[in-house]
Amino acid sequence: MTRKSRDREAERQEIRAAAERLLAGTPLRSPVGKLTGTELITECGLRRDVVYGDHKELVDEFRARAKAQGFTPRVVQDMADENIVLREALTRAKADLAAERKRVSALVRAVTELSLELEQTREELAAAQQVTRLPGPRGTRRVPD
Repeated sequence: MTRKSRDREAERQEIRAAAERLLAGTPLRSPVGKLTGTELITECGLRRDVVYGDHKELVDEFRARAKAQGFTPRVVQDMADENIVLREALTRAKADLAAERKRVSALVRAVTELSLELEQTREELAAAQQVTRLPGPRGTRRVPD
């Protein structure tokens, strides 16, 4: 059984194409799109040992270009901006939740107090119904409405 021979030039072209996509901020395979060697390997789809073993100079060239480029790719910057917005929304949601929990606690106390008062009133009403009512005074006539 023989191994399939590698096409080193095709590998180099794939690494260069991946580097161009990452530097342009349009990665195909890399979910993050950072300008790192790991992202370059992910983007080109080759094994790490192949890239670092046979094409280390391309990785170094990519890193130098990324450093010289001096900016974060648009995709990564968009994700960072979205992350900031989501963190702010989360902070507001946590504050709102804390306020709602305080309101709920106050309402639970009020409902408990009102329940106790209702029970006490029911007991007083039951005690009042045991009293025998006396008839009204005699000789008074009621005038029809």
